[in-house]
Amino acid sequence: MGLRACILGSGSSGNCTFVASETTAILIDAGLSGRRTVERLMEAGGCVTALQGICVSHEHGDHIGGLRVLHKRYGVPLYANAGTVDALSRSPELAALPWNLFSTGHPFTIGDLRIEPFSVPHDAYDPVGFVVEQGVNRIGIVTDMGMATALIRERLRGCHAVVVEANHDEQLLQDAERPWSLKQRIRGRQGHLSNQCAAAMLAEIAGPDLRHIFLAHLSEDCNRQELALSTTQTALTQAGHAHIQISLTFPDRVSEVWTCSEG
Repeated sequence: MGLRACILGSGSSGNCTFVASETTAILIDAGLSGRRTVERLMEAGGCVTALQGICVSHEHGDHIGGLRVLHKRYGVPLYANAGTVDALSRSPELAALPWNLFSTGHPFTIGDLRIEPFSVPHDAYDPVGFVVEQGVNRIGIVTDMGMATALIRERLRGCHAVVVEANHDEQLLQDAERPWSLKQRIRGRQGHLSNQCAAAMLAEIAGPDLRHIFLAHLSEDCNRQELALSTTQTALTQAGHAHIQISLTFPDRVSEVWTCSEG
């Protein structure tokens, strides 16, 4: 087994992805409570005491809810860039947490995992996505982005699996009983990616290496699971990539476990 991943939770109530090799286990974000993180890790075949790091993509509450408990109770090391740490330090509960700093665009290692943080457009201080590598095995994770930039497409191209935001259906967002200002934020260049935009990006980056797609951060009132799946599947089929498996992620339970052992 080279690399495996499971999305422990995804949505506005909390985002957390478990990635592990045979010797190293990390979380990408920790938006679930400490207790739920421990429970769902066990469901995914992991263990909180084996975690060697939490890599934080940005400072929004649905990505950091379990940080303090996971570090204080279990001693899990924390990783983030300076912009995210600066934003988090404004919270009295988080100000004293010790951080391992990484620089956006510069890979770093935890155990045998090589982790490359890359810049994404979102309304946070210095938000990032991640590509995690173990040998030749690669998974890309970017759950909050307002648009699919050339950099994002380049980093995700060549991955064996990707976790990508499919936040909303454009028509459902338009019809939703939400303030106009919130709708504008969501659909803006630093907001969240729609099903249609996610599908177009995935069809563009798909190639012979890409085997599995996880659709993440689905809005509970501005999206439908079947819409996210059908929109993505149609785009991939039309681009000649009907073989790629597409999975949903959920706010209240773990996703299926993806494994890759190319190396």
